[in-house]
Amino acid sequence: MTPLLFGPPARRLFGLFHAADSTRVSGTAVLLCPPMGHEALRSHRFYRLLALRLARAGLSVLRFDPYGTGDSPGDDEDGELDGWRRDILAAHRELASRAGATRIVWFGARIGATLALQAAAMADPRIARLVLWEPVLDGPVYLQGLREKHVAELEVSHSLPDPGWRRRLREDPTAFSDEAFGFAMSSVLRAQVGALTPQALASTLDPGVEVVTIGKPDDARIRQWVVAQAGRGAVRHVPLAHPLIWTSNPSPGNEMVPAEALQRVMAEIHE
Repeated sequence: MTPLLFGPPARRLFGLFHAADSTRVSGTAVLLCPPMGHEALRSHRFYRLLALRLARAGLSVLRFDPYGTGDSPGDDEDGELDGWRRDILAAHRELASRAGATRIVWFGARIGATLALQAAAMADPRIARLVLWEPVLDGPVYLQGLREKHVAELEVSHSLPDPGWRRRLREDPTAFSDEAFGFAMSSVLRAQVGALTPQALASTLDPGVEVVTIGKPDDARIRQWVVAQAGRGAVRHVPLAHPLIWTSNPSPGNEMVPAEALQRVMAEIHE
């Protein structure tokens, strides 16, 4: 595993490159696109173990922190979707130059999956496959969920919760929208996420790239989106039940690295 800084001087990014096991080199490289905020924290160990196992299987892997997140320069308020898409493309170029692979696959979860879907058509060299784990397809629904969970976390952390929090949540659509579990959200980022719709994301599909969406069996939104893409390219849905909750860890049974999820994601990248 090699830590590195890459990207243009004004927008350096921190990454970790996992070279393929030299005895099992497959010719495939994988870029791991992370979620944002608390979801990135909750999935960090998953991404690390995924990278290690893929490298042992002969695939070169790059995981990275987009600008304003993790160990990359910048503050929370600097994070926004347009820039993060450019960061994915910069990471793709870095991976291609280091790995020398003939086939590149992108994997992303949540917002990371959404950004990968939007950026894929601009990748050079071209990617072979997108593996998307529960992509955010409806921005307004996602933002409302963040607001509700933010208030729920406030209530859990206080011995005497303020009943006014719930009232503000119901009555003011802008309340609790500038922060999510300790991570600042700028007005620019909120507007960009709020503009995400299933229809807009469908228009970004590259017909030449295979797309695999992984979602819970009862996630009707993802299933419907995949069905609606018939004729736009090779888009396939893989149902996957797992105990991971993206925004919290409420009990010991909420595994941070569900074995079945790790195995399924690896299988879809390898296939």
